[in-house]
Amino acid sequence: MSGARVVVVGDTLLDSDIAGQVNRLSPDAPVPVVDVQTQCWRPGGAGLAALLAARAGHDVVLVTALGTDPPARLLADLLASHVELVRMPLRGVTACKTRIRTQGGPLVRVDTGDGRAAGGPAGTRFPTVLRGAAAVLVSDYGRDVTAEPAVRDALLAAARRIPVVWDPHPRGALPVPGCRLVTPNEAEAARAVPASDRGAGAGVAVAAALRGWWRCDAVAVTLGARGAALATADGCATVPVPKNKIAQEGDTCGAGDAFAAAVTGALLGGTSVHAAVAAAVCSAAGFVAAGGAASITAGPRRRLSPPRGCPAEVVNRLRQRGERLVATGGCFDLLHPGHLSLLRQARALGDALVVCVNSDESVRRRKGPGRPIVPATDRIALLEALEPVDAVIMFHEDTPATLLETVRPDVWVKGGDYTLSDLPEEPVVRRHGGRVVIIPLVGEYSTSRLVSAARSAAQPQFQRPMKEKV
Repeated sequence: MSGARVVVVGDTLLDSDIAGQVNRLSPDAPVPVVDVQTQCWRPGGAGLAALLAARAGHDVVLVTALGTDPPARLLADLLASHVELVRMPLRGVTACKTRIRTQGGPLVRVDTGDGRAAGGPAGTRFPTVLRGAAAVLVSDYGRDVTAEPAVRDALLAAARRIPVVWDPHPRGALPVPGCRLVTPNEAEAARAVPASDRGAGAGVAVAAALRGWWRCDAVAVTLGARGAALATADGCATVPVPKNKIAQEGDTCGAGDAFAAAVTGALLGGTSVHAAVAAAVCSAAGFVAAGGAASITAGPRRRLSPPRGCPAEVVNRLRQRGERLVATGGCFDLLHPGHLSLLRQARALGDALVVCVNSDESVRRRKGPGRPIVPATDRIALLEALEPVDAVIMFHEDTPATLLETVRPDVWVKGGDYTLSDLPEEPVVRRHGGRVVIIPLVGEYSTSRLVSAARSAAQPQFQRPMKEKV
């Protein structure tokens, strides 16, 4: 099942990572010699934001300027199986950013290409996809896509009816008025506000000033490991990274795109701006801890038909691709938007998602004799039909701790109504080298509330007796 449509508008770059070892200096200059071991390519800029949104299960359309040179053709190939492309003309050579990495860290970055947008989207596809959008993410990398008059007019109209999230750039166009949220990083925000207007609480003061200048509903200034400073009509607040999510080290490349994609997905689910920013802070922290943009693969998504068999066989089939395995678990009785949001965010943390589902007997022990409403065979079938889910495995115990001894996920995800101390699975996951991610809940969705409301609605209402005829 596809998610809601997200339209990403912005500048797409070609990113490349060259990994190698340094064992000697060059004889003709005191510079390191890198013996190249691997090189990989991925979409950058708006392309990365679109890819992350697609990995979270959304139906994504990317509106971007794309040329016909070899880097542009490679970008189109990398994106083709993940997003729909709506092209704008490009003047010049596709921008490429190449990082040379050694011993796990960057040594130098080489930038090439002067390509810039050279006109608006042709035809009727652009206005058509905007009309069908549930949310728009503008990923501006300062290469003129957002400066095109036709694009700006369409975004201004979209902001009047759906959430528009604008990730700005110092060399880019100003956000159109009416955006639901604008998401500069700390350095970008500081450059946009004179020092005299920043005040003592630089983060929230800058966010408040920018909110007025940009005439938007809210501004979230991303602060790296410190979270985000949020300004809304209701006031200002700092949204911290939860303590259990703070990584000691990690590759921050692409963290801003991860934040923007996550907050857009949360907003289209109807959650508040504050809750969406909190969810996006957690998602971006998890992205960095997982290896950042360097961990992203952009080949065709090879979705498996739902694997069957014993848990070990299922996991082995998923791991044959050599990718990051994410797992989550629960009853998943009466699927609702909160479940879907959790699954999308979990899938975005890796390359394959396994859902561990309580058996009917396990649900009854935990929830009472009236549950589950939906039997296990049907719950599994529904989960397998969801786009973010690669496999579903049922367990019969009260918790999936025993199952996780076999699954051994790289990432174990639970909803924000849990803490690490509540999770008997946590020591199992960590013992096998994995990590636990708590994802904040979206909205007020709860299966127990839905069941209670349905039962209340089914109760016969007291009716006044009819008057006797006279």
